[in-house]
Amino acid sequence: MYQQITLIGNLGRDPELRYSASGVAFTNFSVATSRSWTGQDGQRQEKTVWFRVSVWDRQAEACNQYLTKGQRVLVVGEMEEPYVFTDQEGNSRASLQVRARNVQFLNSRAEREAMGVGGGQYGGQSGQAGDGSGLDQGPGGEEDIPF
Repeated sequence: MYQQITLIGNLGRDPELRYSASGVAFTNFSVATSRSWTGQDGQRQEKTVWFRVSVWDRQAEACNQYLTKGQRVLVVGEMEEPYVFTDQEGNSRASLQVRARNVQFLNSRAEREAMGVGGGQYGGQSGQAGDGSGLDQGPGGEEDIPF
């Protein structure tokens, strides 16, 4: 089943670039999406949802080079099965996982430079990490799964 998701949020940590056993580059990072509203009591409320994002191939290398914690991104991808685990207090938790097909950097060049991140373009596309070519085929085999 294919479930497309579009996220706009901020990176919660720097990307971690690694390579699979077959030499395919991949990176993982977390993205926080937030929404706010005024409750019935008139108080402002906010809810943040975290997603673990995996990016593959050339796009992974670009994300690793140009993204840092706090930057705003747009991620288009597909939902994967949640990762369910037990935290240190014994509570059952789930991590929402997205395999990115396209990642766009939403901070302006001036904002990136102020954060100390390279202000260049990747692949001639302003603010976009690659064209996603080759991402649809995915890596080969279970040994390539990054989590």
